[in-house]
Amino acid sequence: MADWNIISALATAGGTLVLAGASFASIRSADRAARSAERAVLASLRPLLINSRLESPRQKLIWQDGHWRYLTGSAGYLRLADGHLYLAASIRNVGPGLGVIHGWRVAPLETYQEEAHPDPATFRRQSRDLYIAPGDTGFWHAALRDPADPVHQDLVEPVKNGQRVNIDLLYGDAEGGQRTITRFSLIRGRSKETEEEAWVCQALRHWNVDRPDPR
Repeated sequence: MADWNIISALATAGGTLVLAGASFASIRSADRAARSAERAVLASLRPLLINSRLESPRQKLIWQDGHWRYLTGSAGYLRLADGHLYLAASIRNVGPGLGVIHGWRVAPLETYQEEAHPDPATFRRQSRDLYIAPGDTGFWHAALRDPADPVHQDLVEPVKNGQRVNIDLLYGDAEGGQRTITRFSLIRGRSKETEEEAWVCQALRHWNVDRPDPR
């Protein structure tokens, strides 16, 4: 004869397992949806810097010591004046989020195809944050005023001789996250306006610092 107490207990246990499975699946689905929404929000805040277009508007740059320069589209700038080295580049933000430049470093030419991204600790901090709006053109600039600085010493000859100089920029979103490193190359060329010798800026490679690299 059937033991209805046992049957009832087994049925209850089975129903509980079914509910537990359904709850687990629902939680996993909600977790995936939350992660997807978070990725979408982060993607909407993410900047990506490259060189500006040739037809981008001319910009006036002023350094804190009063040195100034007009920078045309896709131009770089390397200048030795009164023992000071001035560096700049016309860049644009092709990402959907506001870009904030945090620091820079001179990259050796032989590291062009290195796999790992440069250590953020090796970057020189900007004296002020530089902001580039999404879809807009902006600039980066810096200066080396101490002739005893090893980087100053390393750049003097390339600047005088018109040799290529690689610059890494460290930047992130407006929240301080999603840090990215982009390597730019400043190459001696000719101005589209005056046909005189000038520096041209080109983006070479991007690295993600706070998330997996795309390659």
